[in-house]
Amino acid sequence: MAATGAELSLVTPWVTEAVESNPPLRGEISADVAIIGAGYTGLSAAVALRREGFEVAVLEANTAGFGASGRNAGHLSPTIGKDLPTLIRLFGDERVRGLIAFTEAAISHVENLIETHEIACDYEPVGNVIAAVHPRQHARIDKAAEAAAKYGLPGELLDADAMRAKGLPRAFTRGYLEPHGGILNPCLYARGLREAAIAAGARIYENSPVMRIEEGEPAVVSTPSGTVRCPHVVIATNAYTASLGRLGSAGMRLQVQLLQTEPLSDEQLARVDWHGRQGVYTAHETLENYRLTADNRIVFGSKKVRYIFGGGNGPDTDPVISEFLESTFRARFPEISDVGIARHWGGPIFLGLDFLPVVGRNRNILHSIAYAGHGLAHASLAGEMIADLLLGRSGHGAALRERRVLPTPPEPFRWLAFRGLDAVLSFIDRRVDRAAASMPRDH
Repeated sequence: MAATGAELSLVTPWVTEAVESNPPLRGEISADVAIIGAGYTGLSAAVALRREGFEVAVLEANTAGFGASGRNAGHLSPTIGKDLPTLIRLFGDERVRGLIAFTEAAISHVENLIETHEIACDYEPVGNVIAAVHPRQHARIDKAAEAAAKYGLPGELLDADAMRAKGLPRAFTRGYLEPHGGILNPCLYARGLREAAIAAGARIYENSPVMRIEEGEPAVVSTPSGTVRCPHVVIATNAYTASLGRLGSAGMRLQVQLLQTEPLSDEQLARVDWHGRQGVYTAHETLENYRLTADNRIVFGSKKVRYIFGGGNGPDTDPVISEFLESTFRARFPEISDVGIARHWGGPIFLGLDFLPVVGRNRNILHSIAYAGHGLAHASLAGEMIADLLLGRSGHGAALRERRVLPTPPEPFRWLAFRGLDAVLSFIDRRVDRAAASMPRDH
């Protein structure tokens, strides 16, 4: 009997109805491409490669969307790198233009996938706002707006009055509106991609963790109960890549948490006055993200990340961080102190040193990983990048492939570096938060 997708509800609140999982791989099969991982990367790759005529087998350790694809906050935004001003300092004008073209194409690609495959995922194309919680962050907002204007990106700088007119909460004092993109249900989107891949003819085997990849012509990919012989392998495992014994230095596996409130009543919504419904992420060093759901809950997260020594897998939630997130939420939204917190959840992301996706190939093993928390857009375009690599095309991924990827240091230096950087960034953010807490609410 096939397993069900009920376990998704244990790790994410985005889905409440179980979906029957596909059976695991049994025996030996052949395919043109074996894709390891059925998140946004693997599923978008399956759709793109089937369109090009490749026979595709997708191997998923749990159920499709089990990782970050089914657990993220659901912001579809054009963020690339840490932020645009930092990107300019690191890479210069020409490379930055290519990276901007990549992320703008990623937004459009997600919207096209939703429309083409009729994916019902509560998509609201309302845009997102980079926001300040105190005037100390205003200069950072202004620099982001100036950088965007330099490269001809659409956007609007908003002072406090304009923020209120746009229907954004009073917690935020200044912002830059990125109109391209919006908010959606990330798990329903992942399930829609799964159905699109199946409809295209991809074979998806769930509950089929990959134990070994034997390179060769063909390569052999082994699971506990079966094998795939194939000319090409795609690694689409993002934060779970280390379990394959490959690409471990491409980034750091970090644990991120979120919370979700109970649904807001009409009267509570009126108090918040978030009628614009844009997603919000703040100008902190370690950002906070906020958004409304289709049933008018507030989802809030990030703010604090954890690193487990050796890049290991820690618990999805930590009670100390849960309490910290809840106190931060209460500080931002004192006008709805009566709303309950329904759920805390979390999971791993994969972060490269330059905050950019790592895309490439080693002979017949291809990969696209390390989305730094921006995988909803970037991983959805990964399928096109993988197809381009296989077929020798340039495509939007060229701006990513042509840069030098800096490896993360080995332990214990990786752990020490994270601890030091986290301490500095947390200190900066705490100063802003203390100043915001002492600021009158009628700003």
